[in-house]
Amino acid sequence: MTGTVFITGASSGFGAAAAERFAREGWQVVMVARRQDRLDELKQSMPHPDRIHTVVLDVRDGDAVTNAVAELPDPFSGINILVNNAGLALGMEGADQAVMDDWETMVDTNIKGLMYVTRAVLPGMVARGGGHVVNIGSVAASWPYPGGNAYGGTKAFVQQFSRNLRADLLGKNIRVTNVEPGMCETEFSVVRFKGDEDKASQVYDGMQPLTGVDVAELIYWVTQVPAHVNINQLEVMPVNQTWSPFAVHREG
Repeated sequence: MTGTVFITGASSGFGAAAAERFAREGWQVVMVARRQDRLDELKQSMPHPDRIHTVVLDVRDGDAVTNAVAELPDPFSGINILVNNAGLALGMEGADQAVMDDWETMVDTNIKGLMYVTRAVLPGMVARGGGHVVNIGSVAASWPYPGGNAYGGTKAFVQQFSRNLRADLLGKNIRVTNVEPGMCETEFSVVRFKGDEDKASQVYDGMQPLTGVDVAELIYWVTQVPAHVNINQLEVMPVNQTWSPFAVHREG
């Protein structure tokens, strides 16, 4: 099966790797991101670049999202799969010291952006009688850690939004999957630490994290299981990551 896949946050990490994975299988790919130069570069490196359409878009702009989806050229307008990948984490400060602008950016991107894109794409899927929404969440949705505060909260929204989409779309032949990766070495930590590459690299010292390609394989796999099968939620960590014991603060 092939068709058209619409991928947000496609200029790096999971999004770029997923675009390459679908393109390799002959899918038409709409790559959405904010960086035109990076999109142009990636398009030329992709298998079948003639089947790639790039859209420069900030998913935080609801009107721009609506217009971008409505204005897709005919060969790319019938979206079969939506991969809501655009998202980020900013900062590791505790909630009492966090930068409010960082919190707002995470909410605007991870929550509002995902809602804007989903709302713009879903009516077409319903009208065509089928589709698949793949949301990229995080293990932070279920497992808190110091400094995860607003980021974990936004990914908990993704988890619940995905479940409620399933409920809303019952009988409409639209699948919904929430993929929740753990530690993965992409640009994620560089963005989180605002360009400090040394600090970002320390996150993965002495362990083997997931890669963007690993997660792209999972994104592709959940879309290729038999049509009557829905992978509701897929949580994945590297072998070298697991949960910690309960934290206990002891006085004196």
